Amino acid sequence: MNNLADIIEQWILRQIAHEQDEIIILRRNEMAEELACAPSQISYVLSTRFTIERGFIVESRRGSGGFVRIARIPVQSLVYQDAASQIDSSMSLADIKAIVTRLRSHNLMTSREAALIYKCFAILYERLEPEERAPLLQSLLMTLANQNE
Repeated sequence: MNNLADIIEQWILRQIAHEQDEIIILRRNEMAEELACAPSQISYVLSTRFTIERGFIVESRRGSGGFVRIARIPVQSLVYQDAASQIDSSMSLADIKAIVTRLRSHNLMTSREAALIYKCFAILYERLEPEERAPLLQSLLMTLANQNE
């Protein structure tokens, strides 16, 4: 049997899944009543399982008019966009390798993907002029970002 924290997490995730924009607004007391638990148990789940590292932003307001707003954020996509924005025509191949290594170290790509993307980057680096190369490198990274969502 699942523990209460798992039940609360799954309930919240189901609510988010039903929303097209992946944002929900809940009332902690109503949620606690529906799930037959204390509001503090919901607070615990929100603070431990709905973190930025897991791809969520939680905004909470306590009191009689209080609410909890939970939004899923595309963390992986943001990291890839940041990496792509760093690529410019003046970058060396070592700089590009550092970007790939950073993405791999954060588990945003597998070792195989890292090896393939680095090899593609090396080939493009050797065969294209810097002004042509940078947009292609950015495009490759963004293709990976869109595949990981």
